Amino acid sequence: MHGSSTALSNLRAFVILIVVAFHSVLAYQGHSPAASAPFDDPPYLWLATPIIDSDRWFGFDLFCAFQYDYLMHFMFFLSGLFVWQSLKRRGSGRFLYERFMRLGVPFLLGVYLLMPIAHYPVYRVTATDPSWSAFWQHWMALPFWTSGPLWFLWFLLALNAIAAGLYRIAPGSGEFLGRLSVAGNAYPGRYYFGLVAISAVAYVPLAAVFAPWDWVRFGPFNFQPSFALHYMVFFFAGLGIGVGGLENGLLGQNGALAKRWAFWVAAAFATFLLWIIPTALVFEGYVGLKIVADFGLVLATAANCFGFAAVFIRFAVRRWPVADSLSANAYGIYLIHYVFVTWLQYALLGVPLFAIVKALIVFSATLMLSWGASATISRIPIGARLIGTEPRGLAKAGRASAPAE
Repeated sequence: MHGSSTALSNLRAFVILIVVAFHSVLAYQGHSPAASAPFDDPPYLWLATPIIDSDRWFGFDLFCAFQYDYLMHFMFFLSGLFVWQSLKRRGSGRFLYERFMRLGVPFLLGVYLLMPIAHYPVYRVTATDPSWSAFWQHWMALPFWTSGPLWFLWFLLALNAIAAGLYRIAPGSGEFLGRLSVAGNAYPGRYYFGLVAISAVAYVPLAAVFAPWDWVRFGPFNFQPSFALHYMVFFFAGLGIGVGGLENGLLGQNGALAKRWAFWVAAAFATFLLWIIPTALVFEGYVGLKIVADFGLVLATAANCFGFAAVFIRFAVRRWPVADSLSANAYGIYLIHYVFVTWLQYALLGVPLFAIVKALIVFSATLMLSWGASATISRIPIGARLIGTEPRGLAKAGRASAPAE
């Protein structure tokens, strides 16, 4: 595995740590309501913050805000890197079948088996009858079936299907995207502003209509309309970079992005401020700054993705056994972790500990439990087929992809 692939494998491990950390601290944000609303009451605030603890720390608000402006986009970006190569090896039909087995089946199993278990403690917080049978009646009476963080899987499957359709009707489209991406190796700044321009067209008009917390729900299929096209842009940006090979494009180990890592880290923090400050002022009533906040988010999303990629390509090019194991189990952890998060947060309600301590307990225990569960399930043939590492012939590509790849 060459340097860029190793760096991306380590980055995959890092991203799943951030995902688990993000969900682990949600219960302890300072801006959350004073107490949980009843489970059945619209607008069902528990969808965003399942468990609300009375112990808070404002630092978690900043942490979650920082992850909010780039994390999902980055996951879609990384998930697109090896799609075109897979299509060329397998053809669109075989590719879609394997993507359905890899993404669609775990999505359905997770939504219909894991999500009710994950949300049972959410119901118990305000329930008069905490029994499972009572919960199930309330759960089935909801006007939707929430998929929690698993919405990423079906949306990624849909993007893979679009890519497969392009490969079938316009097989040269991937190479076209690849040619556009090659310049990123020597001129990442030009690539950045091109990505920002396309992202602005995809995001800003929808953001004027839909709030970031708006969701469209039909059955178990949920998505954020304001971000839908923005996620697609980053997925296909990753696809284009992967067409020509990692070392030849933006993510090349000897490319300008890695060499100027400090600049991109600084840009990530600077653009985060360009988004968070006007966003905070909009909540204070300065609605005229919303367009500034929307453009700030577009700038910050790309800059954060570039900054994290640059640091890992520059410094994380060695293999570590722990990182290899975490990377190999990242998908399983993503699929399972939410169950442990909500139950651990529920178990710590009323326990006299600082919010930071509670969050560390939830994060550490969730990571260990979901990591162990993923490793165990992957040893079972069907588990290995659905959530284990890619077949040996795809190891170099699959191990560097995003948590849901």
